[in-house]
Amino acid sequence: MLLAARRSRPSAAFGASVLLALLAAAPPSRADSLPARAAHVADYDMRVRLDPDAKTLDGEQRIVWRNPSPEPVGELWFHLYLNAFKSSKSTFFVESGGQLRGDGMPEDGWGWVDVRSVRRADGVLLAPGATFEHPDDGNADDRTVWRVPLPEPVPAGGEIALDVAFQAKLPRIFARTGYFRDYFLVGQWFPKLGVYEPAGMRGRATGGWNCHQFHANSEFYADFGRYRVEITLPKRFVVGATGKRTERRENADGTSTHVFEQADVIDFAWTASPRFLEVKSTFSAEKDVTPQEYAETAKLLGRSLDEVRLSDVEVTVLLQPQRAVQAERHVKAAKAAIKWFGLWYGRYPYPTITVVDPAYGAGGSGGMEYPTFITAGTSSRFNRWPFDRVLFPEAVTVHEFGHQYWQSMVASNEFEESWLDEGFTTHSTAKVMARTYGPWAVQLLGLRIGESHTSRAGNSADRMFDAIRTPAWGYSPGNYGFNSYGRTDLTLRTLEALVGTEAMARVMRTYHERWRFRHPASEDFYAVVAEVAGRDARWFFDQAVERPGILDDEVASVRSERVREPRGVFGEGEGKTTLSTKEARQKEREADEAGGRPWRSTIVVRRRGEVRLPVSLALEFEGGKSQTMSLLDLDFEGARTETMPLLDGQKDGRPWLGRWKRIELTGERRLVSATVDPENRVAIDVNRLNNSRRVEPDGRAAAHWGVRWVFWLQQMLAMVGL
Repeated sequence: MLLAARRSRPSAAFGASVLLALLAAAPPSRADSLPARAAHVADYDMRVRLDPDAKTLDGEQRIVWRNPSPEPVGELWFHLYLNAFKSSKSTFFVESGGQLRGDGMPEDGWGWVDVRSVRRADGVLLAPGATFEHPDDGNADDRTVWRVPLPEPVPAGGEIALDVAFQAKLPRIFARTGYFRDYFLVGQWFPKLGVYEPAGMRGRATGGWNCHQFHANSEFYADFGRYRVEITLPKRFVVGATGKRTERRENADGTSTHVFEQADVIDFAWTASPRFLEVKSTFSAEKDVTPQEYAETAKLLGRSLDEVRLSDVEVTVLLQPQRAVQAERHVKAAKAAIKWFGLWYGRYPYPTITVVDPAYGAGGSGGMEYPTFITAGTSSRFNRWPFDRVLFPEAVTVHEFGHQYWQSMVASNEFEESWLDEGFTTHSTAKVMARTYGPWAVQLLGLRIGESHTSRAGNSADRMFDAIRTPAWGYSPGNYGFNSYGRTDLTLRTLEALVGTEAMARVMRTYHERWRFRHPASEDFYAVVAEVAGRDARWFFDQAVERPGILDDEVASVRSERVREPRGVFGEGEGKTTLSTKEARQKEREADEAGGRPWRSTIVVRRRGEVRLPVSLALEFEGGKSQTMSLLDLDFEGARTETMPLLDGQKDGRPWLGRWKRIELTGERRLVSATVDPENRVAIDVNRLNNSRRVEPDGRAAAHWGVRWVFWLQQMLAMVGL
């Protein structure tokens, strides 16, 4: 689910086509300075004690919130995420049916969080008047958003310090967080402030709190700050967490206290298990990146060598003992991610990254991302042939690390615009995987699957009902995953085909630089594309991201036949002459004997979808001659309208309008085939099988695929013992 296509090399013909002509070659992009740190809006100093038998947490926190707006704020909104697991009436349960990624809610494995008290630092009690809010669906039984009115507003630019006491019961793991036996993955576990967005931020007309309920398909959105967390639990546990461990104290009651600290992050998560094997390694900015790789990256991005230089990072992998042989696989994947995300988008600014291998039975906590702390996804079957050639563990590690860039640092609102997080991460993961491991993410018993197959696997005409930019809880049933992950990847690869590889690389770099440690919206990405590529591509995003619809251009029919001599009655009055069919056929024979009549070729191209992008049409003729022409339909508002280059026999130069077009050509050679988008550059096309058609059927392709299907049927039957 985390794999996408290897980039193909553009041909000279395509380079001259409309796709690259549409958006001019990108000017050198202006380098934004890479920010060293975030503006701290919400700082958390927390102390928590785990009771591993009762599966409970007792916590205290000092929160310092700084008003980022030019207006006073009279209330605070909190996320109480663990209450999503409190009952079957929560919004999460109603939407998900108590399932996530195939895992179901264990019997009576409920979890919750209770706020015991909220006081200002001066001791003033704030809880009276607090209410549960339901901003998204009006579900009065949902307890995941909590509003606390203040006795006096926090002035513009001012701050408030709070002391909060809370207790939490962890759910049994099936969705992201909780426990399984003596394994704990503790995410979204503490009372956490929403994001106060001033007027103008992310398109807001007026200032207000952005604090959504916990939905089945959404994840998280929070402000940057400094975290210091003391975790106390029995000393037999191995602990990993966001940030760097700055202290460990052994206590007289048989417990240990682990202190972790990290600034410039939006969240804090941790894990504990007595069974973890701890594997440590170091990514070296000098040894793990070659001088040539630095130089190539600097040239591609138009940056100096100093700007693309990376930093050393301590890599910790917490492994289950039965999967110890996969340690190096996780380490290699993590280092590859640190390297290529860092080179392409900007160096990783934190000193650590921790990769957690979830316990058997706790797979629901896998494949998750938190600042400097990610959970992997694997199985013991990947230890052994033939599954050791399936790079799923690597892909999950790279993908979850990628969220350090497209969620933890460029902190978009995943509730409302999941494509900016999950989709950008999927797209970037595909590039890292291809660069590190080659074109095949799966090599299994003769089958090879590349990065493109998984993104394209869900692409079909049935995906026409949702825009990519849809709130995470607002997609039609079953469509959140494809739109947020695979379809976004296909859209970004199509954009790359439009603007060119170099321009796309500079777009992504500039976007990350400009919005690191900030909260962008889709319009901010669109603006970077326009700036760096040199052309406004809003016409593209309006179709591919902002509106529902699919792209499906097809070659409906092709025909090529000799031009026939005219027959019938010609002329007027006394000058009329008659050319009989017999005479016309005689002229045709004479012309054929003298060297052959010209060929008239007719191609019918149709548009089955709503999305209209510029595409090329490649024509192959006998003798190996070929022609490439442009089919443009840019008559929608705000887009350029360009004429089609005139070819032999073409009647006019108007662009292709409407739902279909007939193209007629006359020439010396017989047409063999016609292909829309011959280099498969328009990745969002839902059906490439109808992109090409031959004048005469070719049975070789059918025979080839038939042999492959028979082979795979045999392999599957053998594997199950039939």
